[in-house]
Amino acid sequence: MPIAEPTADELALLQEEAVRIARDLIRIDTSNYGEDPGPGEREAADYVVALLREVGYEPEVFEPAPGRTTVHLRIEGEDRERGGLVIHGHLDVVPANAEDWTHDPFGAEIVDGMLYGRGAVDMKDMDGMILAVVRHLARTGQKPPRDLVIIMFADEEAGGTWGSRWLEAERSDLVAGCTEAISEVGGYSVTLPRADGDGETRAYLLQTAEKGYAWGRLRATGRAGHGSVPNDENAIVRLARAIAAIDEHDFPLEYVATVRTLFDRVTEITGEGWDGDDIEAFLPLMGGARQFVAGTLRDSVNVTTLKAGYKGNVIPQTAEASFDCRFLPGHEDEVLSLVRELAGEDVEVIVDKIGIAYDSPEDTPFVDAMREAIRAEDPGAELVPYCLSAGTDNKQLKSLGIDGYGFAPLQLPADLDFAPLFHGVDERVPIAAIEFGARVLLRLVRTC
Repeated sequence: MPIAEPTADELALLQEEAVRIARDLIRIDTSNYGEDPGPGEREAADYVVALLREVGYEPEVFEPAPGRTTVHLRIEGEDRERGGLVIHGHLDVVPANAEDWTHDPFGAEIVDGMLYGRGAVDMKDMDGMILAVVRHLARTGQKPPRDLVIIMFADEEAGGTWGSRWLEAERSDLVAGCTEAISEVGGYSVTLPRADGDGETRAYLLQTAEKGYAWGRLRATGRAGHGSVPNDENAIVRLARAIAAIDEHDFPLEYVATVRTLFDRVTEITGEGWDGDDIEAFLPLMGGARQFVAGTLRDSVNVTTLKAGYKGNVIPQTAEASFDCRFLPGHEDEVLSLVRELAGEDVEVIVDKIGIAYDSPEDTPFVDAMREAIRAEDPGAELVPYCLSAGTDNKQLKSLGIDGYGFAPLQLPADLDFAPLFHGVDERVPIAAIEFGARVLLRLVRTC
């Protein structure tokens, strides 16, 4: 039996709950500081468990490291022979310096129709949508067409060591039989001028591909000595030369298949052609997604921290810098080999964590279902694929054979510069966009 259309009262409750849950989660400081658990990761997981138990579910809770808590729930579908769908979020956020913000980053204030707070777009808005939808299913006693696996991961903001990576390595049975997954950083809208000059079209960017990442360190070694004595084996100088060489390297533009498809679809809608030799003229059409799209046009390596020395008059024996490398699908070995070459023989390149690059298919019944769910709420809208420059927990699910997509549906104002809000100051999302997303997500769950 298909899931019935919600009544007006049920739809109103769905939207109200999506916003309320997002706000409640923002008020819990789940900042992830890397090796050490944040102050509220367990508290947020307990809150999620209480919401699910309140409507009759019995979720599982996993804590492979103290304070690093993941919540898992499998909802049986009508057709258990079909591949299941994983809908996953993460409860942790990057830290926020309150002094830099206009509004309290953990206050969940609503100002001029916008919900402010750390996690508003990354990704407690989507968490609220997910939990509101599954609570609706429980209250109405309806089964989805196929199994749904709901996961709220720990530790995504530090690469998922105690969340999705732990599941991949230790508990892959939790997603057994699943074939697709949806999560963050896709499904949001950009507004494009129509080629016929008759108004505008909203294009929702479905994230079908992700760049990979390598997080690591450059470690230079040299000869320790007194600061007053000449030293031609200074570790800091060697490290500085390596950093300069890497920073000055001009990675060439390369248009992977997903990016080409995105640009071709935007050209069809707008009539504006794109030129691979002058892409800067085309990028403004990407609106609030411009920074994400620009980040997928080439490989990159950025130095992020420095550590060297212990006293002002002592030349240290070692110096170290951390780096964040992002590579296009198929480029992992090539880029890391280049980094080692640029670093030079006196600087060791140590890779601490790798996240795969991936592509998921664009021409499938599941993608069609996402398209129809969007169009049902926004007639005339387009769904177009794009590649994400950042990374999500979909990487680990892809390693388990599950096709991952970024689909956190948000209908955004045309003038909202969306990409910089991720990890940014005054992170915020329109309340109406969360309500829209909850409606779209329920449609998808009903029909996929």
